[in-house]
Amino acid sequence: MFSGGSYEEVERWLLMFVNSHAKREHPRIEAVVEAGDEREGKSYGARLVLDGRATDVMELDYKEVADHRGELAWCAALARRIREQARKLASLTPSDARVR
Repeated sequence: MFSGGSYEEVERWLLMFVNSHAKREHPRIEAVVEAGDEREGKSYGARLVLDGRATDVMELDYKEVADHRGELAWCAALARRIREQARKLASLTPSDARVR
């Protein structure tokens, strides 16, 4: 149903998806999806930010996201990955800089 789409359309979907699952772990976490420049049409970089702290970038291939965003199992696996990163980020103290 949601498979395929332009690079920009898939980027919007990915931002909403990452925010939706991250905020289930902590409501102030914000998703950042890096696109454009050398990534344009090829990939995305997604990271989570909370109180000046950020996770490492999750690298996602554009074609993989576009082809599988309509598949429940693929989305569930990505949601688990996002929520795990969000839990780690939310558990850090302010002196911790980055999540690995």
